[in-house]
Amino acid sequence: MTDGSWTIFISIAVTFLFMLGVPVFLVIGYWVIGMSLVLGLPLINTGAALADVFTDGFALLAMPLFILTGDLINRSGIARRLSDFAYALLGWLRGGLAMASLGACGLFAAISGSNSATTATIGSMLHPEMVKGGYDERFSAATAAAGGTVGIIIPPSIIFIVYGFLLNLPISELFVAGIIPGAMMVGGMMLVAFVICTKNGWGHLIRLEIARVLKTGIGAWLGFFAIGLVLWGIYTGKFSPTEAAGVTVGFCIIVGFLSLPVHRMMGRPSEDRDFRERSVSEYLVVQGFGPLELPSITMRSAQITGILAPLIAVSVVMQQILSVLGAQEIIGEFVRGMGGYYAVLFTSMAIVFVAGMVLESLPVTIILAPILAPIAHSVGVEPVQFGVIFLVGASIGFITPPYGLNLYVASGVTGVPYFRLLRYTVPYLFALLSVWIIVALVPALSTILIPGG
Repeated sequence: MTDGSWTIFISIAVTFLFMLGVPVFLVIGYWVIGMSLVLGLPLINTGAALADVFTDGFALLAMPLFILTGDLINRSGIARRLSDFAYALLGWLRGGLAMASLGACGLFAAISGSNSATTATIGSMLHPEMVKGGYDERFSAATAAAGGTVGIIIPPSIIFIVYGFLLNLPISELFVAGIIPGAMMVGGMMLVAFVICTKNGWGHLIRLEIARVLKTGIGAWLGFFAIGLVLWGIYTGKFSPTEAAGVTVGFCIIVGFLSLPVHRMMGRPSEDRDFRERSVSEYLVVQGFGPLELPSITMRSAQITGILAPLIAVSVVMQQILSVLGAQEIIGEFVRGMGGYYAVLFTSMAIVFVAGMVLESLPVTIILAPILAPIAHSVGVEPVQFGVIFLVGASIGFITPPYGLNLYVASGVTGVPYFRLLRYTVPYLFALLSVWIIVALVPALSTILIPGG
């Protein structure tokens, strides 16, 4: 067999494995090993790439730290307080709990930086409440899945870190550039939720009470402080993204350790009591966690990091192999052949969208970003703006079949079968696509907050 025949055979074989549910890391790894043998490339390249990830990727240290931050915030009770505040603000509207769920996703994403963590945390907390509140369980699960898409857009973003690392762009600028597009994504999805719930009459309305808003706002003060700390440090240049991640982890650990004994001394007040029965002092203290719980909390972050780091390494080698095969030139010539600014931009967006339908955002970023970003820059697209456009498109892939990672996560935490929640993801998908096009057409939405932008 010729090299071309072997390439086709190996590609079909790993595609079949992917369709059988084999993890994407193993699929890419099998393809890399097979193609390395066919092309006569030393397998040591993969080991070298893995070593580079751990030794030369200081920026990538922010990734496990922000994942850990999300777990710490969830375990301490801060995430619950953020969702309660969002509901107090929006619960008086039809579909208020659904919109609160989306708002809570945005707030949680601003601390965790992870789409799957956002979907899992907010979905597991608010899905039962939405079902009890008269919402269709399929819609509730779809809302959690869609809300999690902002996890890689609203800073801090794990994928922004990877993107900046690969293309040598300032990660702090990428973070700041994602603020307005991320807020627009949340706003667009809230509008969809309001329309759907109004049409179907879903949701129990609560009165808009200033006392409730104030108390839950006070209860969420630690979450707001963490968000402000991250954004202030990065925006002002006081922290690098990695340093901001480390500071936030330290803050969450201190809060968790100090809150636990105080919460116990107060008699462990229930979070489910009516706000009128709870004092302001109760809202100032979260449930916290003890030192003995820390190993179990960090275990999940370590597991995810143990998956992501090798995935980055094999994806880098995959990119190198694709370059040897001429894929970069083929894609590059195809995109350049489209013509000018808008043709190149929208062709690149179409490629990202299609890739996001079958691959997770990390391999999409690692494989396609180094190919498409220079081409987009050559026709006048600002590099940071293209980074935002690229990753908004990649985030949409989280709710786009057949892969749709958030759909699987939402299905797992809510118990709603995958195919049953697809119907209600379609309106959210159209809202996100609309925001994506607007962000692409209006560069200022991505650059206006960047100092000197």
